Amino acid sequence: MNPPRSAADRSAAVRPPRAVRLGARSVAALVLVSTIGVAAFGWPLLADPSSSLAHSTDAPWLFAALLPLLVAVVVATIADSGLGAKAVAMLGVLAAAGAALRPLGAGTAGLEPMFFLMVLAGRVLGPGFGFVLGSVTMFASALLTGGVGPWMPFQMLAMGWVSMGAGLLPGPDRLRGRAERLLLAAYGAVSSVLYGTVMNLQGWPYLGGLATGVSFDPGDPVHENLVRFLAYCMATSLGWDLPRAVLTTVLILTIGGTVLRALRRASRRAAFEAPVTFGREPAAPPAGPAAERT
Repeated sequence: MNPPRSAADRSAAVRPPRAVRLGARSVAALVLVSTIGVAAFGWPLLADPSSSLAHSTDAPWLFAALLPLLVAVVVATIADSGLGAKAVAMLGVLAAAGAALRPLGAGTAGLEPMFFLMVLAGRVLGPGFGFVLGSVTMFASALLTGGVGPWMPFQMLAMGWVSMGAGLLPGPDRLRGRAERLLLAAYGAVSSVLYGTVMNLQGWPYLGGLATGVSFDPGDPVHENLVRFLAYCMATSLGWDLPRAVLTTVLILTIGGTVLRALRRASRRAAFEAPVTFGREPAAPPAGPAAERT
């Protein structure tokens, strides 16, 4: 009779291998790019009204040029720390699937079915793989749909955050079934709205100087600009963010279980963490008369 397995053994049996194990360099790179990303998105609210940055129209373009370089550095760092050939192959498949899903909504009312796949893949494959997947998928979909512009680096970073956050949710080893789907559906709804909100910060400063109650005024205090920004979100993007959140929630609750099982099965079969071993070649047949007789 086999001896009873320990809790660690049972956990290892249900835990799919992570495609990327984050090391110290990768974590440091993620923290750095996320910190700069917060500044890139929130500089209108973070900059002092009397500073030259607050009154500059070059800041959004500066961050738009800087962010793709930083995202590329993070992706390279994560890849160098353990993104093997199997993980690259899965990254390519999932990024292609996500890029193909994005145009299905045809830009109607913010319906973007790619969000549910990014959430589920980040949950199964971990935060490091999730960040790379979200960034690469958004880049590929921008090329596919012709959505290349100064907003693209911000979209790459924001989608990387969405997928990475799913990988950081609690209970990746033990939470399964309906409870997990409810957790992911709630996260998908919240992240869908937050994605639209932070993307509004990217374009909102361009409205500065307009005589409206929702435009950015660099000379006003933070709380007044924040009120304007919230009014801007409600007037412009809330009608897109809420349908995106509803669609993501519905997809996770209906087909999320099937997709999660497929991703976990693919992860186990890929055996990302299995060491590569090289077998010995079979010995050559003996030479001489004995070999001739055979």
